[in-house]
Amino acid sequence: MRRAYLTGFTGSAGTAVVTKNNAAFWTDGRYFLQAEKELSHDWTLLRSGNHGVPTTIEWLNDVLPSGSRVGIDPFLFSSDAAEELKAAISDKNHELILIRDFNLVDEIWGGSRPAPPKEPTRVHAIKYAGVDVASKLSFVRSQLDENGCDTVVISMLDEVAWLLNMRGSDVPHSPVFYSYLTVEMSTATLFVDSNKVSEEVLEHLKKAGVKLKSYEAILSDVERLAEKGAKLWLDSSSVNAAIVSVFRSGCDRYMRKRGKTGRQIGKEASSDDPTTKKRGVQNMELNGLYKASPVTLAKSVKNEAEIRGMKNSHLRDAAALAEFWCWIEEEVHNNVALTEVQVAENLLGFRRKQDGFIETSFDTISGYGANGAIIHYNPTPDSCSSVGSDNLFLLDSGAQYVDGTTDITRTVHFGEPSPRHKECFTRVLQGHIALDQAVFPERTPGFVLDVLARSSLWKIGLDYRHGTGHGVGAALNVHEGPQSISYRYGNLTALQKGMIVSNEPGYYEDDSFGIRIENLLLVKEVNLANSFGGISYLGFEKLTFVPIQSVIKLTEHLLKISP
Repeated sequence: MRRAYLTGFTGSAGTAVVTKNNAAFWTDGRYFLQAEKELSHDWTLLRSGNHGVPTTIEWLNDVLPSGSRVGIDPFLFSSDAAEELKAAISDKNHELILIRDFNLVDEIWGGSRPAPPKEPTRVHAIKYAGVDVASKLSFVRSQLDENGCDTVVISMLDEVAWLLNMRGSDVPHSPVFYSYLTVEMSTATLFVDSNKVSEEVLEHLKKAGVKLKSYEAILSDVERLAEKGAKLWLDSSSVNAAIVSVFRSGCDRYMRKRGKTGRQIGKEASSDDPTTKKRGVQNMELNGLYKASPVTLAKSVKNEAEIRGMKNSHLRDAAALAEFWCWIEEEVHNNVALTEVQVAENLLGFRRKQDGFIETSFDTISGYGANGAIIHYNPTPDSCSSVGSDNLFLLDSGAQYVDGTTDITRTVHFGEPSPRHKECFTRVLQGHIALDQAVFPERTPGFVLDVLARSSLWKIGLDYRHGTGHGVGAALNVHEGPQSISYRYGNLTALQKGMIVSNEPGYYEDDSFGIRIENLLLVKEVNLANSFGGISYLGFEKLTFVPIQSVIKLTEHLLKISP
């Protein structure tokens, strides 16, 4: 939201850099068209991933005079991202400054900045969660013991929510709440605004042995743990740089009390003498274990209750969408004027009638014609188009239910599509089916499957600028890791039975039309007559049950599946 306030860009991914003389903005291929529309002429748009476009770091090193100081808010950068930036700009003698006490954008925003959310948290019932909090905490503690750690700091909001069987509404479309969590061998502490914790939630936490502290107390607690020599497990890819900085400072003070300086420890760790080297390495390890959170993978592999909830919520969601598509097709054929915003609002109305509906899982992407080519298009009442029968209509939407999360995209034509529309749509559909039907060995990372969704497009020189699939939470974030299906991000996480991913190839012609077809898939085990090397094979089970338009009119499809 700070980025949106400063730049006018409302997409979910982008980086703004302001120097004394320049203002530059980076975003990826999903948002090129949106950024062109929303950024003012004060900003230079740099299209990440395009040939010859410098990265943020390369640009800084090029435009800044030697010895400059680059400031960041360390609460908004992961430790890994801050360290990468620090190392890269030091090559040009620049210094990274962690501005911890205030945010520069907030200084401009002032009193008009929205207040922090105060919505209450709630208990996520065991019939949906499947595993109680005590069992989840026991698993985390077993991982602490196995890795020789005393405490783990959990900072990803969906991980906190999953681990504590809690949900909230601090972030639009995501049932999470602002918080941190530390888990020690004998206790756990939730850092959260206590005003959000009802008596029911408080009792739920007490039962699991979880204490409450204020949200802001996380830094002092980490510092306290460091100063007493505790070894912390920190996922440096997600824990913010402020926490890691405070922890390392506390560790330095602890070591000084023991008569050691960081320089001495480093010298010992690089010693040729095995005994001295071992002592140095052990002392360095007091600075913590930096590896992926033990919750990340556990959360991504859904248990039976979570899978059941996802299946049930998808069936109710499909019923809402079947009603919606019947309604809109009749309206368009009767020449009723409907804007993209009105379409999204009516879809919300159909979903609201379903049991367990909470909210949408992201802003509905309702794009007719050229607007469908804007991959993450967000229609507004003052600038949107009307939906007609002369071009393609792309609708990407999802919902949060008490028992599951949905995400579905359909592209339809209410009139007679052109030969170009048909060819592109068919090739996207061929890729969608190829991935849907894939069978692959266990331990296969998602990026290996990405080519299946693109190959039909590649044959005629077409492609799309986004990943083919993302992980999805169970009544949690619609985008979750660590799994994905994308060749662009180098994700080596193996797909496992119980994971959920999207299948969403597409094609977009700027200023003309867009196509995307998306279902959610559950990774399942496939029983084969023969199995090379005795290994297991995996495939997919569809969770989404909404027809895909073919030559036959959409309503005829819907009538065939209606009860």
